[in-house]
Amino acid sequence: MSLITTFSTWLVPCLIAVVLLYGTLKKVPSYDAFVEGGKEGFSLAISVMPFLVGMLVAISVFRASGAMDALIHFIRPLMSAIGMPSQVLPLALMRPLSGTGALGLMTDLVKTYGPDSFVGRLASVMQGSTDTTFYVVTVYFGAVGIHRIGDALKVGLLADLVGVISAVCIVTWAFG
Repeated sequence: MSLITTFSTWLVPCLIAVVLLYGTLKKVPSYDAFVEGGKEGFSLAISVMPFLVGMLVAISVFRASGAMDALIHFIRPLMSAIGMPSQVLPLALMRPLSGTGALGLMTDLVKTYGPDSFVGRLASVMQGSTDTTFYVVTVYFGAVGIHRIGDALKVGLLADLVGVISAVCIVTWAFG
């Protein structure tokens, strides 16, 4: 067994053991703390549910109405100018909206073009260098009661744009 495989196999159990040992040394009732954390996590999941449902409905309406296809048609020439294949454009637009939807699109691209193709590599790097901005803003900000999200949303979408452009540049440079 290689060193990395051994390390990755033992990392999580050792981390759990260290946390429990530290809690014991600090005289923290570890089991009670675990149960209390589980209760807080469950109540947080329940409070987040309306925001999650609202976001998923909005994404479905956006896709089903044809608005996403119209947006793709409108910005395709701009993306071609920076060297981004049109096949990954739906992924770039879906990623800020839905992680699951973006993963499905990336999986289809990798199956269609292959993992070692330019499109497959670009889709993989793009998936890793962008985030589900609308999900984060909707669910997490909604859960803690933040209603003024304008600046955070702008910065998050700018970061996604930088991630897409960086992915194109890096994959073109590395695999050209």
